[in-house]
Amino acid sequence: MVIDTLGAGGKERRFTELVKALKTNREIDLEIVIMSNDIHFSEIYNFGINIRKVIRKSKKDISVYKKFWKILRNYKPDATHCWESMTAIYMAPLCKILNLPLINGMVTNVPLCQNIFNHHWLRARFTFPFSRAIVSNSQAGLTAYRVPSGRGIVIHNGFNFSRLDRIRDKLELRHELDISTEFVVGMVASFWKSKDYPTYYKAALSILNERNDVTFLAIGTDTDSEASYRLVDDKIESFRLLGKRTDIESCINIFDIGVLASFTEGLSNSIIEYMALGKPVVASEVGGTPELIIEGETGFMVKPADSCMLAERITGLLNDADMCKKMGFNGKNRIERYFSIERMKNEYINLYRKVCES
Repeated sequence: MVIDTLGAGGKERRFTELVKALKTNREIDLEIVIMSNDIHFSEIYNFGINIRKVIRKSKKDISVYKKFWKILRNYKPDATHCWESMTAIYMAPLCKILNLPLINGMVTNVPLCQNIFNHHWLRARFTFPFSRAIVSNSQAGLTAYRVPSGRGIVIHNGFNFSRLDRIRDKLELRHELDISTEFVVGMVASFWKSKDYPTYYKAALSILNERNDVTFLAIGTDTDSEASYRLVDDKIESFRLLGKRTDIESCINIFDIGVLASFTEGLSNSIIEYMALGKPVVASEVGGTPELIIEGETGFMVKPADSCMLAERITGLLNDADMCKKMGFNGKNRIERYFSIERMKNEYINLYRKVCES
């Protein structure tokens, strides 16, 4: 299995959880290659799996191909699984030369720009012909990338409920974050162009103009940046911009409502986490999000960049405790039934078996 980084992101979390689940299966012998020293999920070192690093000196460092060639020749895998588009570029030609089946796992988003100016789209066009199987975590992703018929497969993200064993006490965390309001609304996502923090903040400010019993949280890379703070200057006392956190589950646990405003999504880990922790969700209706949220049962979807509707849906939930509780219950039940780590693990094992046998 090959991945570019294990930084603090959704695809890295999904990779780590899958490896953790696969290591218990005696059928599978794993070796991992990471192309970065950025290791946020350091627990991977505790799994008893051989981990190699192949670090590029520059973007045009062609010696990386030689390093991967040696690893593949020495390890002799039955199949190679690349987790995203950059490693797909390296693995595709090497697997073709060595006659190794390649499982291409680069389809984790739904690109807005579907042409050669999108480097993920371009990499897809180059690597798909060399791939035995192409995995997406959403049906929307397969459709957007125009994955060839017969090679595409959807394996939805899975949540490991053992992550909830280490949740901190709610009151303790609220005290640490200096939160005294009755309600907490939060969004977990990097402060990045595909995530629509301006709309989330605008909706929050609109709500705060009408009431003062809500604290809004933003959690993820660069949410504590100067650019993020500038968007909420007027009512900064009602926001907690927390940046990267290692206690995501504990933070979500103090939410009353989980929000995800974005322009595009594959299958959002944040939404899965909100639902697994029994929180109603309000999210932009983009990408694979409709594959997760059942409208009116586990949460609400709104049009992208519609701060008015976002504020209206959040306010409606804040004013209806029974609806919040019911949606939270339905959401958790949906994750337990259809989006568990066990289901994800079994679907990957079936895929590995099918690819190797063919």
